[in-house]
Amino acid sequence: MLPRPPLPRGGRRAAAAGRSRSRPRGAGGGTALLPSMLMFGVILASSGLLLMIEKGILAEVKPLRPAAGEPSRRGGGGQEAPGDLEYEVLQDVRNRTIRAVCGQRAMPRSVWELPAGPRRTVLRHLLVSDKYRFLYCYVPKVACSNWKRILKVLDGALESVDVKLKMDHKSDLVFLGDMKPDEISYRLKNYYKFIFVRNPVERLLSAYRNKFGEIKEYQQKYGVEIVRRYRKNGGNSAGDDVTFSEFLQYLLDEEVERMNEHWMPIYNLCQPCAVRYDFIGSYERLNADADYVLERVQSPSFVRFPERQSWYKPVTAETLHYYLCNTQRRLIKELLTKYIMDFSLFAYPLPNITSEFCRQ
Repeated sequence: MLPRPPLPRGGRRAAAAGRSRSRPRGAGGGTALLPSMLMFGVILASSGLLLMIEKGILAEVKPLRPAAGEPSRRGGGGQEAPGDLEYEVLQDVRNRTIRAVCGQRAMPRSVWELPAGPRRTVLRHLLVSDKYRFLYCYVPKVACSNWKRILKVLDGALESVDVKLKMDHKSDLVFLGDMKPDEISYRLKNYYKFIFVRNPVERLLSAYRNKFGEIKEYQQKYGVEIVRRYRKNGGNSAGDDVTFSEFLQYLLDEEVERMNEHWMPIYNLCQPCAVRYDFIGSYERLNADADYVLERVQSPSFVRFPERQSWYKPVTAETLHYYLCNTQRRLIKELLTKYIMDFSLFAYPLPNITSEFCRQ
């Protein structure tokens, strides 16, 4: 069984609405100290990234705070949620960073400029709604099952997002990769495109706890091999006792393009330089950002974002602290280079692994 962290003191609250390509209205809340592309460029160019992680400098970048309240698009009220100014800063940083990075000469301008492998990956992660004219790039461990439920409801394959059944991640869904090149190009040019992102370390921890703590298929397919590869005398493991350190070491040794989608970097899954997304939603503000998207695509008023399942185990701050501070710093530092595009493009703080933080 997986190691068990201390019980969390409370669940994460949902946050307020925002928008990506165009700024949302702001009505209060303080701005967060957020990383710019220039900051990352200087750090990387000077080879000082690991030193700054060691000293905890980048860990001082504050993550977006959840809002105190969150109005529902179906519940009326029409009030601006607190924290919108803070979110406006976040979206501005994301947009500027993506423009700066994707404007470099070597970066792809369209999916057709991608090598065959990366192009297949992004096209099979772009889900299509022709009726509502949108493309959604699904990212595992960022509420993609609930978004798939919504697409099935919009297409008439499901009666309601609340239907109790095991999610089939393939049937009754339309994938952009199954279409002809001219059909793909038309939709990429003319449809509304969105993606939801999440703190990279939280996403990896969520995948680790779920797949190796609960899913037998993953324990057998990946867990057995990971333990055999990284643990002395690990040949008798059933794959359900993979440690977080072993999982991170496996990620370090795995080629990104060969990774399972649940831990492949978001950049590689959705290619934000080759696909110009109209909106980048945040897992930290999931309900509010989902409401914004549903309004933007003019979905029926009865379609709402599903509530979290009762069995869902959130990655709390306490859980993240436990795993980060009980993992070799070397592994975390080395892993950052594989996920640095997710941290920088989507303006997430690098993990705090200083001794001072871990003593708290």
